[in-house]
Amino acid sequence: MFTGIIEGVGRLAARDTIGGDVRFTFNVGSLPFDAVQLGESIAVNGVCLTVIAHDATSFQADASTETLGLTTLGQLVDGAVLNLERAMRPTDRLGGHLVSGHVDGLGRVLSVHEDARAQRWRFAAPAALLRYIARKGSICVDGVSLTVNEVDDAGFEVALIPHTVANTAFAATAVGDAVNLEIDLVARYVERLLAMPADAQPLHGAGARA
Repeated sequence: MFTGIIEGVGRLAARDTIGGDVRFTFNVGSLPFDAVQLGESIAVNGVCLTVIAHDATSFQADASTETLGLTTLGQLVDGAVLNLERAMRPTDRLGGHLVSGHVDGLGRVLSVHEDARAQRWRFAAPAALLRYIARKGSICVDGVSLTVNEVDDAGFEVALIPHTVANTAFAATAVGDAVNLEIDLVARYVERLLAMPADAQPLHGAGARA
C-alpha cells in the first residue's frame, strides 16, 4: 500500500524487452533509497512494481504485457521523469489517502491554468471511472494523491500547490500527456456493498453473539 505522497522524482534509465514483456531500469533520483530490499514494492507513476535488482542509485522491475497495456509505462521513453514512492510502513503517517498502486485507467491532461500561486489542472477520464470521482473526494494521478475540486461528464479538475508541482513529475507533464488514474478505494467497497442483496447475511466475527 502507498499514500500518494511522492517521496522522490526519478527517471527511466533503460528498458529491455525480455520474452515479450519489459524489464525497466529506473534511476531513483531524489528518492530516499537506504535499506532497500529485493522484493519490496515501489510505485512508479502510481504503478506498483517489485524490485528485482538494485544498486545505490537505481533499481530494476519487470512489467507484464497487461501492465504495459493498461498504464502509461508502455509509453515511457528513456529519460522520462517519474514519481516514486516506496511502500508505506505501519508506523508511517497517512498524509494522502490509501493507494494500492493498481491503476484503474488512463486519463489525459486537458488544460493547465495559473490560479494565484497554484495551478488548476483539468483531466479527461473514462466514463467508467468518472462515476467513482466525487467533488472533494480523493483521486490518485500518476501516483500523486489529489483532492478533486470539480467533476463533470467529461473529466475532473484539481489544484496543485507550488510544492506539488516542484517536487513531482507534474513539472515535466504537458497538456495532452496521458496519466495513470486510480480511484479511491472507499468507492470500490461502497459500490460492492450497495450491489449486495438486501437479505445478504452479515459475517459474525469471533466472539459475536448470534
